Amino acid sequence: MIRARITGTGSALPERRVSNAELAERVDTSDEWIVERTGIRFRHIAGDHETTATLAADAARAAIAAAGIDAAQIDLIVLATATPDQTFPATATKVQAMLGIDDCVAFDVAAVCSGFLYAVQVADAMLRAGVHRRALVIGAETFSRILDWEDRTTCVLFGDGAGAIVLEADESGDGRGILSTRLHADGRHNGLLYVDGGPSTTGTVGKLRMKGKEVFRHAVVNLAAVMGESLELAGLTSDDVDWVVPHQANARILDATARKLGLPPAKVVVTVDRHANTSAASVPLALDTAVRDGRIKAGDLIVLEAMGGGFTWGAAVVRW
Repeated sequence: MIRARITGTGSALPERRVSNAELAERVDTSDEWIVERTGIRFRHIAGDHETTATLAADAARAAIAAAGIDAAQIDLIVLATATPDQTFPATATKVQAMLGIDDCVAFDVAAVCSGFLYAVQVADAMLRAGVHRRALVIGAETFSRILDWEDRTTCVLFGDGAGAIVLEADESGDGRGILSTRLHADGRHNGLLYVDGGPSTTGTVGKLRMKGKEVFRHAVVNLAAVMGESLELAGLTSDDVDWVVPHQANARILDATARKLGLPPAKVVVTVDRHANTSAASVPLALDTAVRDGRIKAGDLIVLEAMGGGFTWGAAVVRW
């Protein structure tokens, strides 16, 4: 049986790091207000020379190096983003060129904050089907480009960054790799978290809009449910989990979801204080952080989860 196994992780952040205090000089807010409501203390903001593609390529290089392979061995790139460099071509193809890969399948996935989980399931299915052998799965965003910097309820929440993993088809039968994935979408909630523009409607990019209280309520219920579903598919329970690597939207959501599942906070990887909400990049960014600092070790059971605009939401169970 073929199983998709994560063999390398990587991440990249823009050079500019912005504190709450610095943000308060521009917006009517304060460090205390932001920390109390979100847990966020810093975020990274892309400069003029940094784009979703450049951040994605840097994260990809780190993941490829960690996997100990050459970029030329990648035959599939799936890039999750809501902030592509261009309407077309796919940002994944720009990353492919930056990595010096002459030919491979490369495309984008758009599911906002759940995008990385959607991309993981797509790549997992293609590897298990035997269509590809090595996949580069990336979440990358420059949300700072679609924020309304006059709206303190949203602009303080987001940051820019990228995270990547290398997935390889493995037939060793040692039980490691992606054990299950579960995805959902419910388009009836479009008006709760969206961008108020686009090529087909306004001809402009638009700005992010969100109804925070409603999003919070749906997030806690949906994330707890989909994590339970993905564990059940794998024949496991929350007692088997070593680490949860969640979408880093808000510290309150992370705490509430952990409580609903009966998981101790110590098992939840938290980076929202340093990175803020980086949408599709947040799960792979947090995963790479926990791998590189030694928390996640071989044999650990990991649950990845996220919910984003749409709504879309999903989870994956991985044996490290």
